[in-house]
Amino acid sequence: MKKAVFLSVLFFVLSCSKKVDFKPRPINYDRDVCHVCKMGLDEPKYNVEAINEHGEYRMYDDIGCLAEDIREGDFNTWKGKKYKIWIGDAETGKWIDAEKAWYRYGDRTPMGYGYGALAQKPDTGTVYDFATVLDRINKGISLRSKFIKEKKMSVSGAEGKANDMKCGEGKCGGGKCGGGKCGGGK
Repeated sequence: MKKAVFLSVLFFVLSCSKKVDFKPRPINYDRDVCHVCKMGLDEPKYNVEAINEHGEYRMYDDIGCLAEDIREGDFNTWKGKKYKIWIGDAETGKWIDAEKAWYRYGDRTPMGYGYGALAQKPDTGTVYDFATVLDRINKGISLRSKFIKEKKMSVSGAEGKANDMKCGEGKCGGGKCGGGKCGGGK
């Protein structure tokens, strides 16, 4: 009798478990923001989406923000044992598997890291795999410094004065800034 009740409960619990769909969901450009820098997503050719085994989504506006989350955030715990990462193809904007993509360097990306994903390995030019791109970003090999300098120079307030956008080393657009204000964070 106890065994029958236990098996019934076990069957009920297992039958109610949700099957996770690891397909990317469409981005709502009016509401979806980057998990790291909190900037609104608006570049389908560079946006990144991660889905964990519980069906939870995280979105990033640039592969560099994903690299930061993997390095400094709770991404590795959050992702669990099964996960999927999608990135926009830099040519078409269609979702492609981020871990199988090829990455070129030199693109003008939303947060200035400079890596654009490609579904197919091109015949010419230097490209990198996913792990190499994360490693390069972690080593500071990106266009980020140039991006930050350009943004500081081109941002101005209503009276033509520089506004209060102040950024710490390598951390702009989000909540992790060197005691200053950034475009969406503290």
